[in-house]
Amino acid sequence: MEGVEQWKVQLENWTGQLRELLHHGLQHVHQIPPAQLYAAIAVLSFTTLFLLSLRLFKRKRSNTIVLAGLGGSGKTVLFHQLRDGSSHQGTVTSMEPNEGTFILHSETSKKGKIRPVHVIDVPGHSRLRPKLDEVLPLAAGIVFVVDALDFLPNCRSASEYLYDILTKATVVKKKIPVLLLCNKTDKVTAHTKDFIRKQLEKELDKLRASRSAVSAADIANDFTLGISGEAFAFTQCHNRVTIAEASGLTGDIAQVEEFIREHVKP
Repeated sequence: MEGVEQWKVQLENWTGQLRELLHHGLQHVHQIPPAQLYAAIAVLSFTTLFLLSLRLFKRKRSNTIVLAGLGGSGKTVLFHQLRDGSSHQGTVTSMEPNEGTFILHSETSKKGKIRPVHVIDVPGHSRLRPKLDEVLPLAAGIVFVVDALDFLPNCRSASEYLYDILTKATVVKKKIPVLLLCNKTDKVTAHTKDFIRKQLEKELDKLRASRSAVSAADIANDFTLGISGEAFAFTQCHNRVTIAEASGLTGDIAQVEEFIREHVKP
């Protein structure tokens, strides 16, 4: 009991000291002219809001680029070209995501501070695509790789995969930019990017019509695609969709790097 009484006395002493400090503080505040007091409060409030907004802004600036597309389209070779400038001995089929944070190989000789890029290569196999849902919220941009050489046999499958990406809530709400990358264009029989774009738009238009006919309970997509009553075009997407050509095997990936640095500033 004696110990409890001592704590009570000590607590009362602390309370008295706190009251005294508060009293002196209030007296000091009252001595400050109102104009100066209001100005000080305004500066403090503005500084606090500025620092909070700066922290939020920095937090939202992602450096992640997601590589997506069907298996065999050349995503993994592209990953290695971006990282170390190698083709990784030609065709590579990955069943596990390739992931790394690095300075683009083409920028390794540049002087000054360069922001590394976090690149995630998501395997194209349908069983492994749920991984895409995990990484899309992190993405500053998406590179959807299309095999320009064997495009026609895979056009339907590529369109279905692309449809799912373009209608994801994360992609639509955050307006994540998408680069349609026509890979393997170094081959003589490869299709042009304009041909591929038109065929994809036609297939996506068919998919939109067929999926709209399905009951809402069976539709897995978060948003519909395009403008109702009009033939689909990539210009109708909520996010920016551009198209480019590349050859991962020969290292001709300049347009990919331009897309990356447009959305992940050095």
